Amino acid sequence: MGTSFSPQLRRVLLVTTLGSFLAFLDSTIVNVALQSLATSTGSPLSTIQWLVTAYLLAVAAVLPVSGWAAGRFGARPVYILGIAAFGLGSLACGLAGSVGQLIAFRVVQGIAAALASTAAQILAVRAAGPERLARVMSVTGVPTILAPIIGPTIGGLLLQHAGWRWIFLINLPLCALIVALAPRMLPPDPARQPGRLDLPGVITLALGCVGLTYGLTELGEHRDIASAAVLGPVTAGLALLAGFVVHALRTPAPLLDLRLHRNARFAAASMANFFLGAVIFGAIILMPLYFQIVRHEDTVTTGLLLIPQGIGIAVAIGGGDKLIKALGTGRTALLGGLISVVATVPFVFVTAGTSYWELGAAMTVRGLGVGATVVPIMTAAYRAVPAAAISDATVQLNVIQRIGGSISTALFAVVLQGRLDGATTPAAQASGFGTAFWWVLAIGLCATAPTLLLVVAERRPPPARDTSAADVSSAV
Repeated sequence: MGTSFSPQLRRVLLVTTLGSFLAFLDSTIVNVALQSLATSTGSPLSTIQWLVTAYLLAVAAVLPVSGWAAGRFGARPVYILGIAAFGLGSLACGLAGSVGQLIAFRVVQGIAAALASTAAQILAVRAAGPERLARVMSVTGVPTILAPIIGPTIGGLLLQHAGWRWIFLINLPLCALIVALAPRMLPPDPARQPGRLDLPGVITLALGCVGLTYGLTELGEHRDIASAAVLGPVTAGLALLAGFVVHALRTPAPLLDLRLHRNARFAAASMANFFLGAVIFGAIILMPLYFQIVRHEDTVTTGLLLIPQGIGIAVAIGGGDKLIKALGTGRTALLGGLISVVATVPFVFVTAGTSYWELGAAMTVRGLGVGATVVPIMTAAYRAVPAAAISDATVQLNVIQRIGGSISTALFAVVLQGRLDGATTPAAQASGFGTAFWWVLAIGLCATAPTLLLVVAERRPPPARDTSAADVSSAV
């Protein structure tokens, strides 16, 4: 982790990174299991995708509350509680008796992951201070490096040799280890006075996200955007989200301080983060399904075929700090976004016979682009806000990313299900995946556009602010 990291910072990063790795590993394993779960339960993709969508929605809904809880009770206790609850949710998933129960317990996992992830980021940022922020962002990206590399393969092995229940039960030993280490290795974290919880904000944000996402999933069944089953939830969701924005801008102590978006750098980073969440969390379900549906690969082989993208992400995140120092956050994010977009083009034209070497090369380059975008966007966002707003910024960035991911997951599943229905040949099925990747390409372009604003914003002198490590520690 580098000689400039104090022993205390090393301990904090070890324990918090383990928790992040746990959540990322679980997500990558579940992604590779979707087709197997659909087959085992006799459920359509539009239903099974809720294992991903419900999890992301739960994370997005609870993240703002987790920021308040970390301030009210302390980040360390909230982190430990979140990890313990994630373990219990994993146990419940492993014992689930139906798809409905499994989706419900995935919501429990999402709630727990939201509590743990926010507390982990607050602890890491507080321990780092601004001078080591870029390097710490690279270290905390380790879960993003390792999980896509080993998660799908582990998931495939478990599905093939132990059964689907073990893709959840495998979380229990790691949860126990983190709960045992956290009280010993994380510094004491006294409670603060965050004020009263903004319940109207919680309700309007949560219900708005659920309504919008549910309406999109209903589009897959009704195939008519003007249908009441689609238009009703979507309209209600958008109205609730608009109400949340109005409420947040008017109330003195909102759930999320949207006034941070008055800062051009933070607004650009936040917008890019929304679409980046859509690209990462939404598109990640497509390739495992392609290998299993079109190419008829088993889950172990699918996991191995997904490794190249993880390698690309690993290389990019590992060099993220150096790229930022050389190019700045804006130019690095722009470069990563352009690489990601270009590398998505081959998937638009994927066929049932596309060479695995070609797919592997494209996934590697695409991973490089995604990885080169994540670290500078997060770093730019944190650098843009005053020390007192770092905790709020942490929550907002995570909420926005998960909302983007949940909406895109539902959207891609609907598009794919619509094209796969009636597709009886591998060529027709591959064409359906190509259509879905057109949407991925479009969203990738949307993620790249705000990085241009970051480039422009970096040319302007930053506002005067106190960036001492002590101030960051006291503010988070």
